[in-house]
Amino acid sequence: MQPVFIGDVQGCGSELDELLERAGGRFGAAGFEAWLVGDLVNRGPRNHAVLARVRELADAGRARCVLGNHELGLLAAALGIRPVGGSDSIGDLLERDDLDDWIDWVRGLPLVLTGVLGERPFAMVHAAVHPDWTLAELEAAARRVEARLREGGRGPLRRFLASSPADDADRDLLGRLTSCRSVSREDAAWSKLEPGDGRVAWHEAWARRRHDYGIVYGHWAMQGLHVAPGLRGLDTGCVHHGRDHDGFLTAWIPDAKRADPFALPDEDFVQVRAHERYYRDPPTPPVANS
Repeated sequence: MQPVFIGDVQGCGSELDELLERAGGRFGAAGFEAWLVGDLVNRGPRNHAVLARVRELADAGRARCVLGNHELGLLAAALGIRPVGGSDSIGDLLERDDLDDWIDWVRGLPLVLTGVLGERPFAMVHAAVHPDWTLAELEAAARRVEARLREGGRGPLRRFLASSPADDADRDLLGRLTSCRSVSREDAAWSKLEPGDGRVAWHEAWARRRHDYGIVYGHWAMQGLHVAPGLRGLDTGCVHHGRDHDGFLTAWIPDAKRADPFALPDEDFVQVRAHERYYRDPPTPPVANS
């Protein structure tokens, strides 16, 4: 079955529907499997519709998805760890009678999925990996943190998500996998920030190690489509459409006939332009009287 890797959806349900329809027209309704890099929800208008579509496909064996930072934000809001902010659009989920069922489904999503494309092993993760990790070490780290997310009832989950990464190594790993953009040059400590001030892009540090596996990831809308040897970054900011640039929902459809689909050149991408303007400039604060 042809894998179709899809970038951050973030509630852009009509664009996801169009992308899936285009894949179906090319491979047949049952001829492809969607691999989604996480951040299915938030900032866009159709969060429940996106979750429901992906869950339906997953139950039919036609979709896989990893956990993103916005899914973690949904869990944190549902558990009372953080308030719903002005840029959040998850109210349609938080107000549902079946919210508990969705919490259980989301907390059960994997942090890392692995496979082989051509002759190249690969991992799909939402944000980043430690530059030094082998594929086996990445999988081991993900499985350990997944166990923490799934164990017990709401109490253990709330305590884990509310814990400090400085005090809990597994919470630190969760942050790296779902929120990292840059790492320090010295010890590869992770940060949510863009590169600068002694930090480099996490994938730049990873590429220097010349790993034998590839990575598909999302999370970094401001970076845009990232196509480099062994790396495919697919967040092209569909939900940021109108923020001084066009936003797209992007799919990578690797050529399975190639020994290494992660090699360059590569033009195996399909993009759906955002159907509407999603981004709204924050209101201008009033000018104080002098």
